[in-house]
Parts: sequence; C-alpha cells; structure tokens
Amino acid sequence: MPVYALGGVEPRIDPTAYVHPEAVVIGNVEIGPESSVWPHAVIRGDDNLISIGARTSVQDNAVLHCTDEFQTIVGDDVTLGHLCHLEGCTVDDQGLVGAGAVVLHEAVVGRGAIVGANAVVRNGQVVPPLSMALGVPAVIREGVVTEGTNLVNVQAYVERARQFREGLRRVG
Repeated sequence: MPVYALGGVEPRIDPTAYVHPEAVVIGNVEIGPESSVWPHAVIRGDDNLISIGARTSVQDNAVLHCTDEFQTIVGDDVTLGHLCHLEGCTVDDQGLVGAGAVVLHEAVVGRGAIVGANAVVRNGQVVPPLSMALGVPAVIREGVVTEGTNLVNVQAYVERARQFREGLRRVG
C-alpha cells in the first residue's frame, strides 16, 4: 500500500485498520482501530493533521485533505461515501457523508448527521446532530435522523475490512 512519510512526518495507522493496497496515505495522518480505507482513496496530510477515528470507512475514491489553517477531523463510526471530498472540516461520531458530497473549510457535521449524496456543505456551515444536509448548497433538515442510523453500515464495513485483510489477493 502506498503510505508515505512527508519530511519527518509519517502516517500513524492502527494495526487493526485496513488500508487497501491501492489507497494512498501521506504525511500527518492518523487512522484509528478497525477503520478502513478503500481503493483509490487519497488521504493527504501535507499541511496539517488528518485524524480518522475508530471503525470509520473511507470509501473508494474519497479525498481527504487539510490546509495550513484547518485540520480535517473525522470521528468514530463514520461512513465517508465513495467519491466524497473533505477539506479542513470536522465530521463527528456516527456521521455519514454520502457519495460525491463535499464538506469544506471549518464546516462541522454533527453527531449522527447525514450529508446526502452530491451535497455541498459550505465553508463554516454547521450540520446539527441527527440532521440531514441536502443539495447544492446544502440545506439543513434538522432532527430527522434516528440515533444510531449509521451503525449498521459501520459494522458492515468493519466486517468487510476483516474479509479483505484475510482474503484479498492479487491474481494479475
């Protein structure tokens, strides 16, 4: 798997995490226990910290970046959908960022909140806990998500990562 130090800074990946061989992890990155990073995801901590908590999935082609000014912080039990982009923002525990969604500088996705597919959460925008952010730019629908909604998906990806760790093999 392409894991790169940048200068003297090396990624810190928990030994129980799964990083697919075709994902890229660079620099000041922390990946927590039982988390997973899937094919062609890029996590580039060149200017600041990118922290990913426990049991979080960073799905195919997702891009996580930071800026000199803003870290990217992702909590525990989070799902980052295919092709999403996070840049200098925070996604709290049990959040879900849908496929193709973008979450920008200083935005906060609250605990258990959902950012819908292809939505754009603007700089500084706050998605309250258990709310949904839908559209471009994202419009907030407060209090519509049931507590624990994302946990079934989280557990499925923890199990899938175990399966890949044990059974993935290149044949060509």
